[in-house]
Amino acid sequence: MIRFFSHEPVMLKEMVDSLDCTPGGVYFDGTLGGGGHAYEILVRTAPDGVLIGVDRDEEALFESARRLQPFGGRALLVKGNFADIGNILSKLGFKGVRGILLDLGVSSHQFDTPDRGFSFSLDAPLDMRMDQEDGVTAFDMVNGFPEEKLKKIIRDYGEEMMPGRIVRAISERRKLSLIKTTGELAAIIAGALPGHLKKKRIHPATKTFQALRIAVNNELESLHAAIESGIDMLEEGGRFSIIAFHSLEDRMVKDLFRSWEKGCICPPDFPMCCCNRKRKLKVLTRRPVMPGEAEIMSNPRARSARLRTAIRV
Repeated sequence: MIRFFSHEPVMLKEMVDSLDCTPGGVYFDGTLGGGGHAYEILVRTAPDGVLIGVDRDEEALFESARRLQPFGGRALLVKGNFADIGNILSKLGFKGVRGILLDLGVSSHQFDTPDRGFSFSLDAPLDMRMDQEDGVTAFDMVNGFPEEKLKKIIRDYGEEMMPGRIVRAISERRKLSLIKTTGELAAIIAGALPGHLKKKRIHPATKTFQALRIAVNNELESLHAAIESGIDMLEEGGRFSIIAFHSLEDRMVKDLFRSWEKGCICPPDFPMCCCNRKRKLKVLTRRPVMPGEAEIMSNPRARSARLRTAIRV
């Protein structure tokens, strides 16, 4: 069943401003969501700009199709993964684009829909898939992955300081019965951690849930692939803008942008370049752009957003 998709785009003006939208340009929105950023891009690129919108979530595509209907054929919507940007553009007949935007993470709609299983505040089946027709679920990982693999996911993707305690608790519980819901898993995690950690501002299950979601959706691998291939899809002077919501994503964006700004990766003591790696980007945001106080007040989930932009040279 397709449900109404509600999502307020984060840093709408800052994101669209960063792309320097021009009439007639072709823009790639790899995280279409509810179509908020896409709508503004189509307004600014009238009368002949094109927006290619991609999302893994069927409900997001359904809502965006409704919202962007007034723009007719200027909005081309595709179900897919932004990591496949090269193939998507090729199939649509485009050799390049003027701008690429990625608004990473999970939408408010996905968090707030109980049966999607993203949030521990709503007891629901363990799922966490952005594309509900593909891939392993959080249930599969929690109940089926070996302890060491699960520990590595929680440590590396959640930056959790005590992954061993959490995995041991999960392992003991799944010997007795399957862990089926977000509420069950959250309670197991909370029970595994020392009492002083439960008094912190964030729920003790927050980092583990983040780690599982990233692993279920291959988020970091997809982001790396999207940046590496997306750069080559940009026209000269085209812009690449990415909003990240946690340190792992933001660090990857920063490091890859700076790496392609530098170009050569030969050791500094080499007398001349041997790698032949050419500079492809100029970073426009030495420090990330962050949401203003007014936006954070109206949308607390925006508080961790970080926007970085680079231009193709």
